[in-house]
Amino acid sequence: MPHKKSAKKRLRQREKITAHNRAWKSRVAGAVKLADAAKPEERVKAVREAVSTIDRAAKVGVIKKETARRKKSRLMKRAK
Repeated sequence: MPHKKSAKKRLRQREKITAHNRAWKSRVAGAVKLADAAKPEERVKAVREAVSTIDRAAKVGVIKKETARRKKSRLMKRAK
């Protein structure tokens, strides 16, 4: 455990940021899973929502832009 006041604050901040990032990554993974498991008639809508979620995660900075592009590309390949 940290002893200095500033180190304690950084630990609190890091925990908060980690929880935020983990929630976003989980949201992305869930959206991708739903898109993969969607029935053919619902697949377009599910893929669109997954792509939107991936883009928002990249915009927030949880995942890098190139990672988002790669995830979307692989998702589109599987959706065809």
